[in-house]
Amino acid sequence: QVQLVESGGGSVQAGGSLRLSCTASGYTFSRYCMAWFRQAPGKEREGVGSIDSVGDTVYADSVQGRFTISKDNTKNTLYLQMNTLKPEDSAVYYCAADLMGDGSCYGGPHAEHEYNHWGQGTQVTVSS
Repeated sequence: QVQLVESGGGSVQAGGSLRLSCTASGYTFSRYCMAWFRQAPGKEREGVGSIDSVGDTVYADSVQGRFTISKDNTKNTLYLQMNTLKPEDSAVYYCAADLMGDGSCYGGPHAEHEYNHWGQGTQVTVSS
């Protein structure tokens, strides 16, 4: 059974940092494209960034230069390092995996429909 479990969310002041983790189980973690998405209250879910099977990353313009996605295949864990956080970064953050693909992230964070497995989300709140 595939499971994606996010952790690391919390409250932080603007300008601060957080690192989110997503621990995966039930499949060969290293083989597939994974991504981070977020959803703020009253807004649609949006892509944050993606990482393919070889470690290439793509980011949304809104987080480029501030957020970094990485993964540790030995720990089956995906990370999202978030620096210089802004109040508008407040949202529930989800990790997602494309387990039907070949490891490439064709649409990256801009193609939500490509991701077929999702975690339950973790709340990030940034205060001004």
